[in-house]
Amino acid sequence: MTQTVEFEITRVLDAPRELVWAAWTEPERFSRWFGPRMMATPVGRITLDAWPGGLWRATLVGGEGFEVLLDGTYREVRAPARLVFTTGDPESPGDGPASVVTIDFTDAGGKTEMRFRQRGVNVEQAGWMEFLDRLAEHVTAG
Repeated sequence: MTQTVEFEITRVLDAPRELVWAAWTEPERFSRWFGPRMMATPVGRITLDAWPGGLWRATLVGGEGFEVLLDGTYREVRAPARLVFTTGDPESPGDGPASVVTIDFTDAGGKTEMRFRQRGVNVEQAGWMEFLDRLAEHVTAG
């Protein structure tokens, strides 16, 4: 039996909301932070069609040719305030998306409060913590 899990992570990032939005929606920026530190996400292997119904896809590449494909569909795109997208497990897609991610971006006096929520199956908060640490480093560096 599959168990549905839900979690939320709130971060205040020392960067303007438009820059944080760009880090989620522009392949050149996305490639610099998306994934665990031990893997690369080559910009040429990223698709971010950020509009409702558009596809997102990223291939993470590790040592010795190891690859992981992550993908889904955008459900809601309201620049620079909200992104909602599905994400699945390509190895075990089942009948629908593994989970839905909702991210709200709020201006906090030149900084950005980012509220990240994920609900579904195949959900792991620890992995996202590392991704979001890398995101914070990327947007703080400019």
